[in-house]
Amino acid sequence: MRTASLRVRVTLTAIAVLLVVLPVTGLTVKAVFDAQAERSLDSLLTGRAQLAQQLARQNVAPGNLVRRVDADGVRVTLILRNGRQLGAPPIDAGGTVRQVKATLQAGQQTKGATLMLSADTSLLADASSRLRTVLLISGALAILITAVALVIGMRFALAPLDAMTGLARSIAAGRRGGRLQPERADTELGRTAAAFDEMLDALEGAEGAARRSEDRMREFVADAAHELRTPIAGLQTAAETLIQLGPQAAANQRGQLELLLVRESRRAGTLVSDLLELSRIDAGLQLHLTQVDLHHLAESQAARVRLVAPDLEVEVEGSAIVTADPERLTQVLANLVDNARQAGAQAIRITVDASGALVEDDGPGVPPEARERIFERLVHGPHSKGAGLGLAIARGIARAHGGDLTVSDRPDGKQGAAFHLRLSHLQ
Repeated sequence: MRTASLRVRVTLTAIAVLLVVLPVTGLTVKAVFDAQAERSLDSLLTGRAQLAQQLARQNVAPGNLVRRVDADGVRVTLILRNGRQLGAPPIDAGGTVRQVKATLQAGQQTKGATLMLSADTSLLADASSRLRTVLLISGALAILITAVALVIGMRFALAPLDAMTGLARSIAAGRRGGRLQPERADTELGRTAAAFDEMLDALEGAEGAARRSEDRMREFVADAAHELRTPIAGLQTAAETLIQLGPQAAANQRGQLELLLVRESRRAGTLVSDLLELSRIDAGLQLHLTQVDLHHLAESQAARVRLVAPDLEVEVEGSAIVTADPERLTQVLANLVDNARQAGAQAIRITVDASGALVEDDGPGVPPEARERIFERLVHGPHSKGAGLGLAIARGIARAHGGDLTVSDRPDGKQGAAFHLRLSHLQ
């Protein structure tokens, strides 16, 4: 669908309005002028007649009365009772002549006399015709001047839209960073330009975020492939060795290879499970919320760790009932306790309350510059034995619950790390 430009449409609309308004205004002005001229002529003739009656009452002589009643544009004829005529010769009314007759009521010589006042209305017709011509010429000039002024004015008025169009085309061509930056943001075009700049900021920000996310995803896929390569290579090596040795392989050698197969397959399975867990978190983790005894979950993890590492001291303090997914919270607590054990901690304390849990250990701690990095995916700490996904999964679960997972120094100032699991939004 083809449409005219905004300049053409505005110009044509304004001219169309003028074509309607100017004739109506001209007709109104002419009608008012004609009506006012008629009233003025009637008032003039009536006033002259009233002056004649007043002069007659003052017994003014007929000739003097005619001279004093005479006025520009008025023809005065006085016919006395004896038939004598004074003033201009009488003419018949009609056509272009407006006439007023009056009988004088006083005066020795003028009583009973007939006064005729005549006026030629052709002058009014000529004036009305000239007014009509003036209105037509001025209207045409007004339309012409308005059209030219609109063409010039619209060029300047719509310059911001031209700038907006040029900026949009330059951005579409790949040139980023340009902005309109309007001098005034309190006008319609100024607000439009400011909103356009805000939209560009949001779009370029989203584009940058998408590119960074794509880069992180590409890096993550590469790291995941690298992590999977090690257990898969171990599986391949062990399997090929078993095939090469055949049934004549020594029992202890076969047992070591089979143990290697189990260990590497378990390692690969754990990594795949963690990757699937992260994909679920990214897609929006589905939680099965219920009332959870946080102390009971922490005590269960403490009992598990005591069986795995009898020399490790684990204590649980506090009590709290929270709304959460018990299986997911167990996963977070297990990850935190296992990390502390792998870091070489000799004692772990889990403190629970209505806002979440605090897991403290007496291990080497986490330096400040690494306290955010350890929550990134496939990042290995110095004491990590896994794929570097556990803390990323734990933080994702915490945030899915409306909280967060952070690490800091221990509140008592002693050596070690303190992991804060916050569930404050789900109390």
